[in-house]
Amino acid sequence: MATPMIAPSILSADFARLADEADAVAGADWLHVDVMDAHFVPNLTLGLPVVESLLQATDIPLDCHLMIEDPGRWAPPYAEAGAHNVTFHAEATDDPVAVARDIRAAGAKAGLSVKPNTPLEPYLEILRSVDTLLVMSVEPGFGGQSFIPSVLDKVRAARKLVDSGELSLIVEIDGGINVDTIEQAAEAGVDCFVAGSAVYGATDPAAAVAGLRRQAAKASPHLTLTF
Repeated sequence: MATPMIAPSILSADFARLADEADAVAGADWLHVDVMDAHFVPNLTLGLPVVESLLQATDIPLDCHLMIEDPGRWAPPYAEAGAHNVTFHAEATDDPVAVARDIRAAGAKAGLSVKPNTPLEPYLEILRSVDTLLVMSVEPGFGGQSFIPSVLDKVRAARKLVDSGELSLIVEIDGGINVDTIEQAAEAGVDCFVAGSAVYGATDPAAAVAGLRRQAAKASPHLTLTF
């Protein structure tokens, strides 16, 4: 059995101290980086130059979540820079298979994300071409929103396909994950949990990561602690 993956979101970190904030979550599995272009979502965060700097400052694999238009053009450079996982939105492209192929060719894992109101069914075949499914449990664009429990139906559907061998991918969730919501997400079948304020709002972010991992393992039917 695998171990729950915790991916602290630097959207909730201090942008003036990103190297220190990465160090503060030692033991995290991925470092989640939200890239927003103020077009696909109504917010602007950071881009490739900051990601390139972060890659020099931390050994934690970067999980880049691109909430941007035209991922076919902009996603591969994040992979080329050295990001471990590069996720783009299903709603942002007419050819997700090609985008995923180009991300993989550039050296990263490819992820597909769906907004809370986007059904999973039209993308089931496409999921064979990606390494990660990122289910948004809030509307993308801003941190600190409340968890939307209804998205867990998509998690359960994906988990069933993974467990049956029809798909091979990591099921990730992003939005409102904290001590009150992580167990229901884990029970539904999530592998990787993005947590922002639940980690960076804690007195000890590394301890918060470990605590969330323990909670997820306790609630999950397919994950356990191996250390």
